[in-house]
Amino acid sequence: MSAASAAANPDPRAFRREFVDFAIRVGVLRFGEFKTKAGRLSPYFFNAGLFNDGASLGELSRFYAQAALASGIRFDLLFGPAYKGITLAAGTAMALAALGHNVPYSFNRKEAKDHGEGGNIVGAPLSGRVLVVDDVISAGTSVRESMELIRQAGAAAAGVLIAVDRQEKGQGELSATQEVGRDFGVPVAAIATLDDILATLRSRPDQKSNIENIEDYRRRYGVAA
Repeated sequence: MSAASAAANPDPRAFRREFVDFAIRVGVLRFGEFKTKAGRLSPYFFNAGLFNDGASLGELSRFYAQAALASGIRFDLLFGPAYKGITLAAGTAMALAALGHNVPYSFNRKEAKDHGEGGNIVGAPLSGRVLVVDDVISAGTSVRESMELIRQAGAAAAGVLIAVDRQEKGQGELSATQEVGRDFGVPVAAIATLDDILATLRSRPDQKSNIENIEDYRRRYGVAA
């Protein structure tokens, strides 16, 4: 973020609540009753796959770029796990370049090619400090696969950047994001967390029932930050 934009917007976390407003506006963040992979009935649902046109993807990429810079994570390359991470890494690289930070990116194929350039990595070679860009961390499978690819290439994992951290328990007392941070010793940053979602909703008088439902859900399944 430039010095000019920082001066115009003194709250360094403001972009996180702006992202939540944006996700609600385009229908990506929804409220109601949704069954999670863990079988829980969640009062909200975030579906990054619904950022499915040029305008919304461009805006999403700008938020990812802001979050990458705000995280303080030092990185040399962006890596997008197949499949959702491919578009996210490419979009984030473009948005970072527009902010004056031109970094390479790469992504993996699900199956390695045995012709042409071969292999299962497309784009820039995996090297240096690698920031993994994905939508969310549920079971953490794609992140773990990414970490293995980075290790095999002789690069170093710098961290993980996701859109939303639900801050909720996985199978144990830790969240999936906390487990990734513990297992790989890297920071996990998010554009927004459940804290940011609640902070945004509290500024909206018409969201009282959603706030109450989310806070009740959090009391049952939430983890400490």
